[in-house]
Amino acid sequence: MQADWEIKSRAHVCSRTGVEFQPGEAFYTMLIREGEGFRREDLSEEAWESRNDNIQPFSFWRSKYEPPAPPRPEPLPRDDAEGLLRRLVAENDPAYANVRYILALMLERKRLLRPVESQDEDMLVYEHLATGETIVLANPHLSFDQIPAVQKEVSALLSPETTTG
Repeated sequence: MQADWEIKSRAHVCSRTGVEFQPGEAFYTMLIREGEGFRREDLSEEAWESRNDNIQPFSFWRSKYEPPAPPRPEPLPRDDAEGLLRRLVAENDPAYANVRYILALMLERKRLLRPVESQDEDMLVYEHLATGETIVLANPHLSFDQIPAVQKEVSALLSPETTTG
């Protein structure tokens, strides 16, 4: 009889002592059968040595503790793309019409902006989902072969050297 079991990741502290594991420190993991499922306990070596031998784990193993990796940064952070779009819309420089269009598409894919139907095919209307703001852009009618160059321009504008300062 096989019971479904919720996957539990390793703890960052000893389940008996509450002391944080240090990087590279050896620790033990025990799975203890409880009813139809299992309970996981992560123990320091000291807690493992002083555990009650009458409690027999279903399974156990020894590992070295590695802290979780920091979260990967978003390739194009949402706030930077949104902030750049806001700045370029406020400046309304015709030279950046293509960039504004690509930024709006990026924010649409991130579900920050929602396209709204427009009667004028030369204008694009977006609603900011969090604030309800309306953003109106000129439709640059980009061809597929123009998009890679505009994407490079957007990436350059969003690079840390450009956005800090």
